[in-house]
This record gives sequence, C-alpha cells and structure tokens, in this order.
Amino acid sequence: MGVFKKLFGGGKKVSKETAETRGDHMPDLKIPVDEKFTIYFKKNGGKFIYCEDFAEVSEALKNIISENDWQNHLFYSLDPRLETKFASEKLEFTDNRNESNIFFTTCEHLVAHNGSILVCSNQIKEKKLDELPSNLVVFATTSQLVDSISEALKIIKERYQKNIPNNITTLKHFQPTAENKDNFLSYGSASKNVYLLLLEDF
Repeated sequence: MGVFKKLFGGGKKVSKETAETRGDHMPDLKIPVDEKFTIYFKKNGGKFIYCEDFAEVSEALKNIISENDWQNHLFYSLDPRLETKFASEKLEFTDNRNESNIFFTTCEHLVAHNGSILVCSNQIKEKKLDELPSNLVVFATTSQLVDSISEALKIIKERYQKNIPNNITTLKHFQPTAENKDNFLSYGSASKNVYLLLLEDF
C-alpha cells in the first residue's frame, strides 16, 4: 500500500487531494487496486484519510470531529463492534436515528472499479441509504479493497455461506450526480458527506 503513504503522507491531515482522474470516456489504466480506488473515491466526492496504525485513526477522527464541530454530537451506529473498537475515544453512541446527524459505520468492501463503499445489513440493518444521516464516517481496512462489485459479492458469499447478509448496497454518490438514478445498487441513495478512515492492515 505504498501508494497511500506517497499520496497522503501517513493520514494526519483530512484531505480530498489524491491523484489526477482520467476523463469519463477514457479506458482505465492497468493500475493497482488501491490507487484505482483512491482516484474514483475522490471523483465521487469522498474525503479520504489513510492511517498506518490505530493511533493515526484516532487522531484523524479527532480532526474530523473538530473540523465539523461535532464535539457534543451523538454518533449513530448500528454496528456494536465500533463501540468496542472506539471505546477509548469517548464518543457518545446512539442507535436512534432521530438523535444524530452522523452515521458511524464499518463496511464489507471498498470497490476500486467505481470508488464505492459496499455495505449490507451487518452495517445498516434494513435501512435504505436515504434513511441514513447526511454525514457518514466509515472505518475500513486496506484488506477490504477489491477490484469489482462481483469480486466483493463472491467474497461475501464465501465468507457467510448459508448466512449471506441481505440489503447489500453501495455508497457511491457523495455529491449529486446524474448517475444516481441509473445504478440499481444505489437505489434509494442520497448525496452524503463521507469521510473514510482507512487503516493499513496488510
């Protein structure tokens, strides 16, 4: 994952700057999955923070909270593992959507082909994307990077076997685009303010 270190210098700064994107009608270069994801995630309007260890994740999260004046806000989450993982951060969590405008979540995969974040009922239960808060903070690891949605679905099928989660969808449109209505995997999607905390785990 050297490309992340080169592009972000360890993730101590919240930034939307990544790499140059190619034109909409130009073919993809044969570039590494991590770099491809970076390019398309930025194109989608996401804010990206690469972290080499959990201390950098903690620092980046503090910066996000400070940048948005979220110090006294509850974090809406449907994944209890996050409360355990971030217990030392002194965040206040709620599972009541009406009490928060910040959704804190994990994901299943990061899809390089279109820079999307694949989630399912493990993260969002049965909710549609437009039922989630407009601000999203996603915690993921580099081992969750895949090239395509089909690859992600194959891994999910192998991992869960007879207990495949439902409500599988992608978070892709972090700003309004004409494509929103054309992607069936983003049904019910709405524009979101998305921060991705990506932890190096290779």
